[in-house]
Amino acid sequence: MSDVRRAVADAHRREWATVLAATVRVTRDLDLAEECVQDAYAAALESWTRGGVPSRPGAWLTTAARHNALDVVRRARTQQAKLHLLVEPPALPAVADDRLRLVFLCCHPALAPEAQVALTLRLVCGVPTPDVAQAFLVPEPTMAARITRAKKKIAASRIPFRMPPPGELPGRVDAVLTVIHLLFTTGHTAPAGRVLTRNDLTERALDLARMLHALLPREREVGGLLALLLAGHARRATRTTPDGRLLRLDEQDRAAWDREAIAEADGLVVRSMRGGDPGRFALQAAIATLHAVAPAYEDTDWPQILVLYDELLRRWPSPVVALNRAVAVAMVHGPAAGLAEIDALDGDPRLAGYRYLPAAKADLLGRLGRSADAAAAYKQAIALTANEAERAYLVGRLAEANAPQLGSR
Repeated sequence: MSDVRRAVADAHRREWATVLAATVRVTRDLDLAEECVQDAYAAALESWTRGGVPSRPGAWLTTAARHNALDVVRRARTQQAKLHLLVEPPALPAVADDRLRLVFLCCHPALAPEAQVALTLRLVCGVPTPDVAQAFLVPEPTMAARITRAKKKIAASRIPFRMPPPGELPGRVDAVLTVIHLLFTTGHTAPAGRVLTRNDLTERALDLARMLHALLPREREVGGLLALLLAGHARRATRTTPDGRLLRLDEQDRAAWDREAIAEADGLVVRSMRGGDPGRFALQAAIATLHAVAPAYEDTDWPQILVLYDELLRRWPSPVVALNRAVAVAMVHGPAAGLAEIDALDGDPRLAGYRYLPAAKADLLGRLGRSADAAAAYKQAIALTANEAERAYLVGRLAEANAPQLGSR
């Protein structure tokens, strides 16, 4: 890849949301704004090849996209009626970052919850539609249609590009939290590609979570989400070897974990768990920080983690939560008990393409000495995995499962 193409790709990862949000200010039309931004990135390839990469690529792209948008508006036959769109809206509080405003636009209650999350991942975060589809465990055409319908709904309903008034914020927060969490998980373990993580996405999610926490410091679930993200991000440097090999939790160097981030997460969890029943993000954060504060893997407080998963499953009966709880059951009551929990989930259609189900099953089968069954489950997990780091890890585990069988021949 040439230096210019690399610079454009990097600007796409880092600046897409900012450029798009600034362009939506002009167009008030998501489709038109996307077209103008895409044209700006295409123009950058040619312009930067001739004149070099600018010192501030994001500013260059924002200016180009806004010029594109203004040209389109000026050419419109209804120019006179749309002149007011060229006027910048009044200044908003500093915390009301354009990107966060765009998140709230995408998370408008006129849209179905699934559409809110999908649209935000696609538009605000620049996550490709196939990756969004994987995050939702649905086929790509289904997700593409869902995103298109959501954009049309925004246009037809004339939903404004603005932060909701204070009285509406609490009711709009849950969808925004879900979006930010999905963005983080998509970057924490990339659905596809060569590398395990996409730090640009995890850092963008953390940035949004901090902005939201600054906006709503007393919302316990906002603090819970920020804690959850911090606890996961604290391990980012130890999740793979320098050559990209995936490391399990028990293999990671805990001395290299970000202790400052873990301490911040721990404090946020304490505050999020007080004052009534905790929400799902506070409970997930409590589980994540229990892993993070254990001095060694063997010291992990699995009984307490299982208690938290029981409560989390009661409040949020998701099959993914049930699968994670099964792993905790295995750690507390043994692999056979955990395997029984997983077998109960095996026929759930929502997990039909979820690679972590056969992967977890394979691990427990291996621990029970059922190597042939473990190998079969690893093959199933490999077939569902598009991330090369995860695939390499599973292929290694498959080889370990097959080794005793070869030796017994």
